[in-house]
Amino acid sequence: MTSVALLRQITDYANRADPYPLYAELRKTPVVRDEDGPYLVSTYWEIHSLLHDPRVSSDTRNLSPEAARTISQEEDPNLPPPFIKLDPPEHDRLRRLAMRPFGPPHTPRRVYEMRGELGEIVSGLIDGFRDRGQVDLVDDFSYPFPVTVICRLLGIPREDEARFHGWADTIAASIDPAHGTADEREAQLQVFRQARTDLASYLAGLIEERRRSPRDDMLSAMAAGYGPDGQMSPVEMVSTSILLLIAGHETTVNLITNGMLTLLRNPDVLQRLRDDPDLVVPLVEELLRYEPPVQLLPQKTTLADIDIAGTTIPKGAPLWLVLASGNRDPQRFLDPDRFIPDRPDNQHLGFSSGVHNCFGSPLARLEAQLALTELVRRLDNPRLVEDPPPYRHNAVLRGPQHLGIAFDGLRQ
Repeated sequence: MTSVALLRQITDYANRADPYPLYAELRKTPVVRDEDGPYLVSTYWEIHSLLHDPRVSSDTRNLSPEAARTISQEEDPNLPPPFIKLDPPEHDRLRRLAMRPFGPPHTPRRVYEMRGELGEIVSGLIDGFRDRGQVDLVDDFSYPFPVTVICRLLGIPREDEARFHGWADTIAASIDPAHGTADEREAQLQVFRQARTDLASYLAGLIEERRRSPRDDMLSAMAAGYGPDGQMSPVEMVSTSILLLIAGHETTVNLITNGMLTLLRNPDVLQRLRDDPDLVVPLVEELLRYEPPVQLLPQKTTLADIDIAGTTIPKGAPLWLVLASGNRDPQRFLDPDRFIPDRPDNQHLGFSSGVHNCFGSPLARLEAQLALTELVRRLDNPRLVEDPPPYRHNAVLRGPQHLGIAFDGLRQ
């Protein structure tokens, strides 16, 4: 089978439920070129090397005109690119400014100190399952949990959380490819663009309010904070806040949902977690390897010729890094297609690596650990309603669109 046929199959929705045999076939040639131009890299060490290579650009402004057209609908012309779509030194400055109010070394306890509040949100959502007997984990838990957390983190007023959830719904739906006729697709894009515009306008107003009257939240810290890198501009703060909503929310939804699906498919591991809640820490790391929420990193570009695995990727070539394939590479992981919750030396690619290592990974880890521990502890005899479940159309952010779970009751 040719690499072209494999790429088409990997992105084909018909294979979304189980792309891993296709990744195994792709790894037979670590670096291949698709007929439409992008080079695909599928093996662990080659992906890891390129993630740390300054000759690989994440700046979408370096994409070819053909590649750039495919993402133009995602961009807001009134906002600068978020820092994950920039290269050093611009990326580094904005990331450092965003990290000051989020994590170490300047705010080392912000995520940790949210633990009690996160636990209350999880408990409240699970309490809502009472007397139901069956839930859709995505709609009833995995989706509302991280959106509520982001609202609290940024400092969205409680009375505005419903509006924020509505914008998040629309923006999340836009990540999947548009469907229907050309007119229907254009109508969907108009709704998405309006949601982004409304959200940006709301955040700009809230940031200005926090500048005048700061509180103990991340927007206030970004609006008031100064450091060696200066201060974010108002539009940079809006762009960063939207990034936190989209990137942090979507990956966490998939991490929790993929995690519960994996546990229900492995009842012995589910029971181990119920008996030993501390197992959740290495278990979440294994989930990030075994069923990563981000499967592919497209939209990369080479800034120079790069020789790797016997292939020269020329300057200016579009590049796709297949993280989920690298995570199943037998040259790096023993028995890679087996879920081993306490796997040693688990240096997975689930949060990428290098300068673009996931900004929100400490929060995503904590959310997944709390969510899975409580779901396993409180659901009595949980079981899948449908396997495989229906998946989202998106090949990059892969996860079930719905996950029906039946259970016999709730434990306290």
